[in-house]
Amino acid sequence: MKKNILIIGAGGVAQVVAHKCAQHNDILGSIAIASRGISKCQEIAASVREKNAFKVPAEIACFELDALNIEATKSIIKETEAQIVINVGSAFLNMSVLQACIETGAAYLDTAIHEEPHKICETPPWYNNYEWQRRELCEANRITAILGVGFDPGVVNAYAAVAVNDYLDQTDSIDIIDINAGSHGRYFATNFDPEINFREFTGEVWSWQNSQWTSNQMFEIKRTDDLPVVGQQTSYMTGHDEIHSLSQNLNVPNIRFWMGFGEHYINVFTVLNNLGLLSEQPVTTAEGLEVIPLKVVKAVLPDPSSLAPDYSGKTCIGTLAKGKKDGKDKEVFIYNVADHKEAYQEVGSQGISYTAGVPPVAAAILVAQGTWDVQKMVNVEQLDPKPFLNLLNQMGLPNRIKDENGDRELSF
Repeated sequence: MKKNILIIGAGGVAQVVAHKCAQHNDILGSIAIASRGISKCQEIAASVREKNAFKVPAEIACFELDALNIEATKSIIKETEAQIVINVGSAFLNMSVLQACIETGAAYLDTAIHEEPHKICETPPWYNNYEWQRRELCEANRITAILGVGFDPGVVNAYAAVAVNDYLDQTDSIDIIDINAGSHGRYFATNFDPEINFREFTGEVWSWQNSQWTSNQMFEIKRTDDLPVVGQQTSYMTGHDEIHSLSQNLNVPNIRFWMGFGEHYINVFTVLNNLGLLSEQPVTTAEGLEVIPLKVVKAVLPDPSSLAPDYSGKTCIGTLAKGKKDGKDKEVFIYNVADHKEAYQEVGSQGISYTAGVPPVAAAILVAQGTWDVQKMVNVEQLDPKPFLNLLNQMGLPNRIKDENGDRELSF
Protein backbone atom coordinates (compact mmCIF):
# COMPACT_ATOMS: atom_id res chain seq x y z
CA MET A 1 0.00 0.00 0.00
CA LYS A 2 1.40 3.39 -1.00
CA LYS A 3 0.39 6.89 0.11
CA ASN A 4 1.48 10.54 0.11
CA ILE A 5 1.34 12.40 -3.20
CA LEU A 6 3.86 14.74 -4.78
CA ILE A 7 2.40 16.71 -7.71
CA ILE A 8 4.97 18.15 -10.11
CA GLY A 9 3.69 21.09 -12.16
CA ALA A 10 1.41 23.99 -11.33
CA GLY A 11 -0.73 24.61 -14.43
CA GLY A 12 -4.42 24.00 -15.04
CA VAL A 13 -4.07 20.20 -14.97
CA ALA A 14 -2.10 20.33 -11.71
CA GLN A 15 -4.92 22.37 -10.19
CA VAL A 16 -7.41 19.61 -11.03
CA VAL A 17 -5.03 16.96 -9.70
CA ALA A 18 -4.61 18.85 -6.42
CA HIS A 19 -8.38 19.24 -5.93
CA LYS A 20 -9.07 15.61 -6.72
CA CYS A 21 -6.26 14.38 -4.47
CA ALA A 22 -7.68 16.52 -1.66
CA GLN A 23 -11.13 15.02 -2.23
CA HIS A 24 -9.57 11.58 -1.68
CA ASN A 25 -6.85 12.35 0.85
CA ASP A 26 -8.28 9.77 3.24
CA ILE A 27 -6.80 7.22 0.83
CA LEU A 28 -3.92 9.17 -0.70
CA GLY A 29 -2.47 10.76 2.45
CA SER A 30 -0.49 14.00 2.43
CA ILE A 31 -0.28 16.22 -0.66
CA ALA A 32 2.64 18.35 -1.84
CA ILE A 33 3.03 20.36 -5.03
CA ALA A 34 6.28 21.51 -6.63
CA SER A 35 7.02 23.74 -9.60
CA ARG A 36 9.53 26.29 -10.86
CA GLY A 37 7.34 29.06 -9.47
CA ILE A 38 6.23 28.48 -5.89
CA SER A 39 3.61 31.24 -6.14
CA LYS A 40 1.56 29.15 -8.58
CA CYS A 41 1.75 26.20 -6.20
CA GLN A 42 0.51 28.44 -3.40
CA GLU A 43 -2.37 29.68 -5.57
CA ILE A 44 -3.46 26.10 -6.20
CA ALA A 45 -3.20 25.27 -2.50
CA ALA A 46 -5.34 28.32 -1.70
CA SER A 47 -7.92 27.25 -4.28
CA VAL A 48 -8.18 23.82 -2.68
CA ARG A 49 -8.75 25.43 0.73
CA GLU A 50 -11.33 27.88 -0.64
CA LYS A 51 -13.32 25.06 -2.24
CA ASN A 52 -13.19 23.02 1.00
CA ALA A 53 -11.94 20.14 -1.10
CA PHE A 54 -10.19 18.15 1.62
CA LYS A 55 -12.00 15.02 2.72
CA VAL A 56 -9.80 14.90 5.81
CA PRO A 57 -8.54 18.26 7.19
CA ALA A 58 -5.05 18.94 5.83
CA GLU A 59 -2.80 21.44 4.06
CA ILE A 60 -0.84 21.24 0.81
CA ALA A 61 2.92 21.73 1.12
CA CYS A 62 4.42 23.89 -1.64
CA PHE A 63 7.96 23.75 -3.01
CA GLU A 64 10.01 25.55 -5.63
CA LEU A 65 11.67 22.96 -7.88
CA ASP A 66 13.58 22.67 -11.12
CA ALA A 67 12.41 19.14 -11.90
CA LEU A 68 15.21 18.67 -14.45
CA ASN A 69 17.43 18.48 -11.37
CA ILE A 70 17.15 14.83 -10.36
CA GLU A 71 18.84 15.31 -6.98
CA ALA A 72 16.55 18.20 -6.07
CA THR A 73 13.51 16.14 -7.05
CA LYS A 74 14.75 13.21 -5.00
CA SER A 75 15.22 15.52 -2.02
CA ILE A 76 11.60 16.69 -2.13
CA ILE A 77 10.31 13.13 -2.59
CA LYS A 78 12.21 12.15 0.54
CA GLU A 79 11.23 15.26 2.52
CA THR A 80 7.53 14.77 1.79
CA GLU A 81 7.74 10.97 2.15
CA ALA A 82 5.86 10.80 -1.14
CA GLN A 83 5.31 7.27 -2.39
CA ILE A 84 3.40 8.37 -5.50
CA VAL A 85 4.58 11.14 -7.85
CA ILE A 86 2.08 12.60 -10.33
CA ASN A 87 4.03 14.41 -13.04
CA VAL A 88 1.83 16.97 -14.77
CA GLY A 89 4.62 19.40 -15.54
CA SER A 90 6.11 19.95 -18.97
CA ALA A 91 6.73 16.83 -21.06
CA PHE A 92 10.40 17.87 -21.08
CA LEU A 93 10.61 16.74 -17.43
CA ASN A 94 9.50 13.13 -17.79
CA MET A 95 12.83 11.35 -17.86
CA SER A 96 14.30 13.37 -15.00
CA VAL A 97 11.29 12.85 -12.75
CA LEU A 98 11.09 9.18 -13.70
CA GLN A 99 14.74 8.70 -12.76
CA ALA A 100 14.16 10.40 -9.41
CA CYS A 101 11.31 7.98 -8.74
CA ILE A 102 13.42 4.98 -9.70
CA GLU A 103 16.14 6.10 -7.28
CA THR A 104 13.74 6.80 -4.39
CA GLY A 105 11.26 3.95 -4.87
CA ALA A 106 8.26 6.20 -5.54
CA ALA A 107 5.58 5.23 -8.05
CA TYR A 108 5.58 7.42 -11.18
CA LEU A 109 2.53 8.63 -13.13
CA ASP A 110 2.47 11.03 -16.08
CA THR A 111 0.00 12.20 -18.72
CA ALA A 112 2.11 12.70 -21.86
CA ILE A 113 5.07 11.25 -23.72
CA HIS A 114 8.57 12.63 -23.06
CA GLU A 115 9.87 15.35 -25.36
CA GLU A 116 13.26 16.94 -25.96
CA PRO A 117 13.19 20.71 -26.61
CA HIS A 118 15.11 20.52 -29.90
CA LYS A 119 13.18 17.59 -31.38
CA ILE A 120 9.61 17.21 -32.64
CA CYS A 121 7.57 14.31 -34.03
CA GLU A 122 10.17 11.65 -33.29
CA THR A 123 10.60 8.28 -34.94
CA PRO A 124 7.81 5.91 -33.86
CA PRO A 125 7.19 4.19 -31.59
CA TRP A 126 8.16 7.34 -29.70
CA TYR A 127 8.04 5.72 -26.24
CA ASN A 128 10.88 3.46 -27.33
CA ASN A 129 13.14 6.51 -27.64
CA TYR A 130 12.80 7.44 -23.97
CA GLU A 131 10.51 5.92 -21.32
CA TRP A 132 10.59 2.32 -22.54
CA GLN A 133 14.38 2.35 -22.23
CA ARG A 134 13.79 2.36 -18.45
CA ARG A 135 11.42 -0.63 -18.42
CA GLU A 136 14.00 -3.16 -17.26
CA LEU A 137 15.30 -0.75 -14.62
CA CYS A 138 11.77 -0.18 -13.27
CA GLU A 139 11.09 -3.90 -13.08
CA ALA A 140 14.45 -4.64 -11.46
CA ASN A 141 13.74 -2.00 -8.80
CA ARG A 142 10.04 -2.91 -8.47
CA ILE A 143 8.99 0.61 -9.50
CA THR A 144 5.42 1.16 -10.63
CA ALA A 145 5.51 3.56 -13.59
CA ILE A 146 2.22 4.19 -15.41
CA LEU A 147 2.74 6.19 -18.60
CA GLY A 148 0.23 8.50 -20.25
CA VAL A 149 -2.59 8.23 -17.73
CA GLY A 150 -4.41 11.43 -18.61
CA PHE A 151 -7.47 11.30 -20.86
CA ASP A 152 -5.83 11.05 -24.26
CA PRO A 153 -3.50 9.32 -23.77
CA GLY A 154 -4.93 7.41 -20.84
CA VAL A 155 -8.66 6.93 -20.62
CA VAL A 156 -8.95 6.38 -24.37
CA ASN A 157 -6.35 3.60 -24.03
CA ALA A 158 -8.56 1.95 -21.41
CA TYR A 159 -11.55 2.37 -23.74
CA ALA A 160 -9.55 0.66 -26.50
CA ALA A 161 -8.68 -2.24 -24.21
CA VAL A 162 -12.35 -2.67 -23.23
CA ALA A 163 -13.47 -2.58 -26.87
CA VAL A 164 -10.85 -5.12 -27.97
CA ASN A 165 -11.25 -7.49 -25.01
CA ASP A 166 -14.99 -7.29 -24.25
CA TYR A 167 -16.90 -6.10 -27.31
CA LEU A 168 -15.10 -7.39 -30.41
CA ASP A 169 -13.76 -10.77 -31.43
CA GLN A 170 -11.65 -9.15 -34.14
CA THR A 171 -10.68 -5.49 -34.12
CA ASP A 172 -9.84 -3.95 -37.49
CA SER A 173 -9.48 -0.31 -36.50
CA ILE A 174 -9.32 2.06 -33.55
CA ASP A 175 -9.99 5.74 -34.12
CA ILE A 176 -9.59 8.09 -31.18
CA ILE A 177 -11.68 11.23 -31.66
CA ASP A 178 -11.10 14.35 -29.56
CA ILE A 179 -13.59 17.19 -29.93
CA ASN A 180 -13.68 20.39 -27.89
CA ALA A 181 -16.96 22.05 -28.79
CA GLY A 182 -16.47 24.75 -26.17
CA SER A 183 -15.59 28.44 -26.50
CA HIS A 184 -13.19 30.48 -24.37
CA GLY A 185 -14.06 33.84 -25.93
CA ARG A 186 -10.46 34.81 -26.76
CA TYR A 187 -9.20 35.69 -30.24
CA PHE A 188 -6.73 32.80 -30.10
CA ALA A 189 -5.49 30.53 -27.33
CA THR A 190 -4.47 26.93 -26.70
CA ASN A 191 -6.12 24.75 -24.07
CA PHE A 192 -2.84 23.58 -22.59
CA ASP A 193 0.82 24.57 -22.79
CA PRO A 194 1.13 26.35 -26.18
CA GLU A 195 4.66 25.08 -26.69
CA ILE A 196 3.64 21.43 -26.31
CA ASN A 197 0.39 22.02 -28.19
CA PHE A 198 2.03 23.49 -31.29
CA ARG A 199 4.87 20.97 -31.33
CA GLU A 200 2.29 18.23 -31.90
CA PHE A 201 1.18 19.81 -35.16
CA THR A 202 4.26 21.23 -36.87
CA GLY A 203 5.87 18.00 -38.03
CA GLU A 204 4.83 14.70 -39.54
CA VAL A 205 1.52 13.08 -38.64
CA TRP A 206 2.27 9.47 -37.73
CA SER A 207 -0.51 6.88 -37.78
CA TRP A 208 -0.58 3.07 -37.64
CA GLN A 209 -2.17 1.74 -40.82
CA ASN A 210 -2.07 -1.76 -42.27
CA SER A 211 0.21 -2.69 -39.33
CA GLN A 212 2.89 -0.20 -40.31
CA TRP A 213 3.77 3.42 -39.62
CA THR A 214 2.34 5.87 -42.13
CA SER A 215 3.27 9.54 -42.48
CA ASN A 216 0.99 12.40 -43.51
CA GLN A 217 0.93 16.17 -43.14
CA MET A 218 -1.11 18.09 -40.61
CA PHE A 219 -4.62 18.99 -41.82
CA GLU A 220 -4.16 16.70 -44.83
CA ILE A 221 -6.85 14.15 -43.87
CA LYS A 222 -10.14 14.93 -42.16
CA ARG A 223 -13.40 13.24 -41.23
CA THR A 224 -16.84 14.32 -40.03
CA ASP A 225 -18.75 12.47 -37.34
CA ASP A 226 -22.17 12.88 -35.75
CA LEU A 227 -21.16 12.61 -32.11
CA PRO A 228 -23.20 12.40 -28.90
CA VAL A 229 -24.14 15.79 -27.39
CA VAL A 230 -21.77 17.88 -29.56
CA GLY A 231 -23.32 16.80 -32.90
CA GLN A 232 -21.66 17.05 -36.33
CA GLN A 233 -17.95 17.72 -35.90
CA THR A 234 -14.99 17.75 -38.27
CA SER A 235 -11.66 16.42 -37.04
CA TYR A 236 -8.21 16.01 -38.59
CA MET A 237 -5.82 13.10 -38.42
CA THR A 238 -3.08 14.04 -36.00
CA GLY A 239 -0.06 12.32 -34.49
CA HIS A 240 -0.52 11.57 -30.82
CA ASP A 241 0.98 9.70 -27.87
CA GLU A 242 -1.42 6.79 -27.59
CA ILE A 243 -0.81 5.56 -31.14
CA HIS A 244 2.79 4.82 -30.15
CA SER A 245 1.80 2.40 -27.39
CA LEU A 246 -1.50 0.99 -28.67
CA SER A 247 0.19 -0.04 -31.91
CA GLN A 248 2.65 -2.16 -29.94
CA ASN A 249 0.35 -3.50 -27.21
CA LEU A 250 -2.88 -4.27 -29.07
CA ASN A 251 -3.12 -6.49 -32.12
CA VAL A 252 -5.00 -3.95 -34.23
CA PRO A 253 -3.82 -3.11 -37.77
CA ASN A 254 -5.21 0.45 -37.98
CA ILE A 255 -4.93 3.01 -35.16
CA ARG A 256 -5.43 6.72 -35.76
CA PHE A 257 -5.97 9.88 -33.72
CA TRP A 258 -8.35 12.66 -34.78
CA MET A 259 -8.63 16.12 -33.24
CA GLY A 260 -11.23 18.79 -33.93
CA PHE A 261 -10.09 22.21 -35.14
CA GLY A 262 -12.13 25.22 -36.18
CA GLU A 263 -11.29 27.16 -39.32
CA HIS A 264 -10.07 30.12 -37.24
CA TYR A 265 -7.56 27.96 -35.37
CA ILE A 266 -6.29 26.44 -38.62
CA ASN A 267 -5.89 29.86 -40.23
CA VAL A 268 -3.96 31.37 -37.32
CA PHE A 269 -1.83 28.25 -36.93
CA THR A 270 -1.01 28.24 -40.66
CA VAL A 271 0.09 31.88 -40.64
CA LEU A 272 2.26 31.40 -37.54
CA ASN A 273 3.79 28.25 -38.96
CA ASN A 274 4.45 29.73 -42.41
CA LEU A 275 6.18 32.72 -40.81
CA GLY A 276 8.46 30.39 -38.87
CA LEU A 277 7.05 31.51 -35.53
CA LEU A 278 6.34 27.95 -34.42
CA SER A 279 9.92 26.79 -34.87
CA GLU A 280 11.65 25.15 -31.89
CA GLN A 281 15.06 26.16 -33.30
CA PRO A 282 16.74 29.38 -32.07
CA VAL A 283 17.06 32.50 -34.24
CA THR A 284 19.06 35.69 -33.66
CA THR A 285 17.39 39.09 -33.77
CA ALA A 286 18.92 42.20 -35.31
CA GLU A 287 19.93 43.23 -31.77
CA GLY A 288 21.92 40.02 -31.36
CA LEU A 289 19.42 38.41 -29.01
CA GLU A 290 18.98 34.67 -29.48
CA VAL A 291 15.35 33.58 -29.11
CA ILE A 292 13.26 30.50 -29.85
CA PRO A 293 10.24 31.67 -31.90
CA LEU A 294 7.89 29.10 -30.37
CA LYS A 295 8.73 30.30 -26.86
CA VAL A 296 7.99 33.90 -27.90
CA VAL A 297 4.58 32.88 -29.22
CA LYS A 298 3.94 31.01 -25.97
CA ALA A 299 4.85 34.12 -23.98
CA VAL A 300 2.33 36.35 -25.76
CA LEU A 301 -0.59 33.89 -25.77
CA PRO A 302 -3.01 33.62 -22.81
CA ASP A 303 -2.04 31.23 -20.01
CA PRO A 304 -4.35 28.22 -20.60
CA SER A 305 -5.37 28.25 -16.94
CA SER A 306 -6.66 31.82 -17.37
CA LEU A 307 -9.31 30.64 -19.86
CA ALA A 308 -11.34 28.75 -17.28
CA PRO A 309 -13.69 31.47 -15.92
CA ASP A 310 -15.13 32.32 -19.35
CA TYR A 311 -15.17 28.83 -20.89
CA SER A 312 -18.52 27.39 -21.96
CA GLY A 313 -19.63 24.35 -23.90
CA LYS A 314 -18.64 20.70 -23.81
CA THR A 315 -16.01 18.23 -24.91
CA CYS A 316 -16.56 14.79 -26.41
CA ILE A 317 -13.58 12.43 -26.43
CA GLY A 318 -13.76 8.74 -27.18
CA THR A 319 -12.53 5.60 -28.87
CA LEU A 320 -14.31 4.27 -31.96
CA ALA A 321 -13.48 0.61 -32.54
CA LYS A 322 -14.63 -1.41 -35.57
CA GLY A 323 -14.36 -5.11 -36.28
CA LYS A 324 -16.39 -8.28 -35.93
CA LYS A 325 -18.40 -9.93 -33.18
CA ASP A 326 -19.88 -13.41 -33.64
CA GLY A 327 -18.99 -13.19 -37.34
CA LYS A 328 -20.88 -9.93 -37.90
CA ASP A 329 -19.58 -6.40 -38.48
CA LYS A 330 -19.71 -4.32 -35.33
CA GLU A 331 -18.61 -0.89 -34.18
CA VAL A 332 -18.54 0.53 -30.68
CA PHE A 333 -17.90 4.09 -29.49
CA ILE A 334 -16.83 4.46 -25.86
CA TYR A 335 -16.65 8.08 -24.76
CA ASN A 336 -17.00 10.84 -22.19
CA VAL A 337 -18.65 14.25 -22.39
CA ALA A 338 -17.33 16.95 -20.04
CA ASP A 339 -18.73 20.42 -19.37
CA HIS A 340 -16.37 23.41 -19.09
CA LYS A 341 -18.54 25.40 -16.68
CA GLU A 342 -19.14 22.43 -14.40
CA ALA A 343 -15.40 21.80 -14.26
CA TYR A 344 -14.74 25.43 -13.35
CA GLN A 345 -17.38 25.42 -10.63
CA GLU A 346 -15.90 22.31 -9.03
CA VAL A 347 -12.13 22.83 -9.29
CA GLY A 348 -11.53 26.23 -10.93
CA SER A 349 -10.21 24.79 -14.22
CA GLN A 350 -11.66 24.39 -17.71
CA GLY A 351 -12.88 21.09 -19.11
CA ILE A 352 -9.73 20.16 -21.03
CA SER A 353 -7.68 20.41 -17.84
CA TYR A 354 -10.39 18.52 -15.97
CA THR A 355 -10.40 15.58 -18.37
CA ALA A 356 -6.58 15.40 -18.17
CA GLY A 357 -6.34 15.86 -14.40
CA VAL A 358 -8.93 13.47 -12.98
CA PRO A 359 -7.53 10.22 -14.50
CA PRO A 360 -4.04 10.34 -12.90
CA VAL A 361 -5.68 10.76 -9.51
CA ALA A 362 -7.91 7.74 -10.17
CA ALA A 363 -4.75 5.85 -11.13
CA ALA A 364 -3.00 7.05 -7.96
CA ILE A 365 -5.89 5.71 -5.88
CA LEU A 366 -5.57 2.33 -7.60
CA VAL A 367 -1.82 2.35 -6.95
CA ALA A 368 -2.40 3.32 -3.32
CA GLN A 369 -4.88 0.49 -2.91
CA GLY A 370 -2.57 -2.01 -4.60
CA THR A 371 -4.82 -2.71 -7.59
CA TRP A 372 -2.49 -0.98 -10.07
CA ASP A 373 0.71 -1.16 -8.01
CA VAL A 374 2.25 -3.44 -10.64
CA GLN A 375 5.92 -2.71 -9.78
CA LYS A 376 6.95 -2.33 -13.40
CA MET A 377 6.50 0.15 -16.27
CA VAL A 378 3.25 -0.07 -18.23
CA ASN A 379 0.97 1.89 -20.50
CA VAL A 380 -2.68 2.10 -19.54
CA GLU A 381 -3.93 -0.51 -22.04
CA GLN A 382 -1.73 -3.11 -20.31
CA LEU A 383 -3.68 -2.76 -17.06
CA ASP A 384 -7.15 -3.98 -16.08
CA PRO A 385 -9.30 -1.04 -17.27
CA LYS A 386 -12.43 -1.86 -15.32
CA PRO A 387 -11.55 -0.58 -11.82
CA PHE A 388 -10.10 2.55 -13.44
CA LEU A 389 -13.23 3.30 -15.47
CA ASN A 390 -15.48 2.57 -12.49
CA LEU A 391 -13.53 5.11 -10.43
CA LEU A 392 -13.84 7.71 -13.18
CA ASN A 393 -17.62 7.23 -13.10
CA GLN A 394 -17.52 8.22 -9.43
CA MET A 395 -15.01 11.06 -9.81
CA GLY A 396 -16.73 13.26 -12.40
CA LEU A 397 -15.84 11.65 -15.75
CA PRO A 398 -18.74 9.31 -16.53
CA ASN A 399 -18.13 6.76 -19.27
CA ARG A 400 -20.68 5.98 -21.94
CA ILE A 401 -20.92 3.44 -24.74
CA LYS A 402 -22.77 3.61 -28.04
CA ASP A 403 -23.33 0.57 -30.27
CA GLU A 404 -26.18 -1.31 -31.91
CA ASN A 405 -27.80 -1.63 -28.48
CA GLY A 406 -28.04 2.13 -28.00
CA ASP A 407 -26.26 4.85 -26.04
CA ARG A 408 -25.88 4.10 -22.34
CA GLU A 409 -23.70 4.37 -19.25
CA LEU A 410 -20.66 2.10 -19.10
CA SER A 411 -19.76 0.53 -15.77
CA PHE A 412 -18.51 -2.80 -14.56
